[in-house]
Amino acid sequence: MKAYLLSDSDTQLQLIDIEKPSPSAGEVLIEVQACGICHSDCHIINGSGAAWVQRPRILGHEVAGKVVALGDGVPEDLLAKRVAVALVPPATAIGLDFDGGYAEFAVAPVNTLVPLPENVSFAQAAVATDAVLTAYHAVVAEAGVGVLTTVAIIGLGGLGSIGLRVAALQGATVFGIDIDESKFAAAYKNGAKSCFTSLAMAKDVVFDVVVDFAGMSETMVAALGALKRGGRIVLVGLGSKELTLPSFPIVFKKVEIRGSLGGTKAELVTVLALISVGKLTPVLEEVPFGKLTESLHRLGGGKVVGRLFTRPNRTE
Repeated sequence: MKAYLLSDSDTQLQLIDIEKPSPSAGEVLIEVQACGICHSDCHIINGSGAAWVQRPRILGHEVAGKVVALGDGVPEDLLAKRVAVALVPPATAIGLDFDGGYAEFAVAPVNTLVPLPENVSFAQAAVATDAVLTAYHAVVAEAGVGVLTTVAIIGLGGLGSIGLRVAALQGATVFGIDIDESKFAAAYKNGAKSCFTSLAMAKDVVFDVVVDFAGMSETMVAALGALKRGGRIVLVGLGSKELTLPSFPIVFKKVEIRGSLGGTKAELVTVLALISVGKLTPVLEEVPFGKLTESLHRLGGGKVVGRLFTRPNRTE
């Protein structure tokens, strides 16, 4: 099979031919029908993040496909099922702890599988496992956004745009913040009350929660200034390796700062259900499997709108 391998010394993925893997007990073999391309893989490849990922490794942790072979002890009714692979760290995560979906086939433990609703595409399911789930978990579980919440979503890219839509679905009063005004039209369509190029422009609004999908010192400082006393910041983005924050507003306002990463398997089921009924519609762009490396470079350079995915088994 064809797969992209990150070896011990590589600074980019190498497309190689290797033997198709076989599932062990409690595992299945998946024919990968779609794999999302995540910015965190850029950090892994260049060595700036996810140091726990051991090389050599086939990356690709947003995986959806068909079950084509079963290991011992796996129920036979899973054969030919359409599934997404849930990320369940710290126990195990495809494409991080073991080989992933930048390949025509991948092995996954049966306990990570989530069946797909009939009207959810493989591409939608793949990006749901990380990008959509991450945004959902940050807004619902960590930020606690509800009908009485006034929330700012900083960064309206692939994750932030989903986070804004999730907040609107929760019934919150939602404001979108991004330096790129071209993203505002989609934000209004997804339920934003108003959009600004900076939090300072929303000076008349006092926020209960700020969810920061950018993750820079400037955005976090702005969030501290915009929050009510006892407010909460949920940090998702990793725009800066280090943050410099003033201590006085954190203490004086009794601000809570939470980090958010991924979500739960149960939340993935919820996310897929929202996609299936059309309440969540991630913006997707397909890239050819043979151009995966170029696509990662484009993603790392911030030249992507929405979420990229590829289909390793696409023949046309």
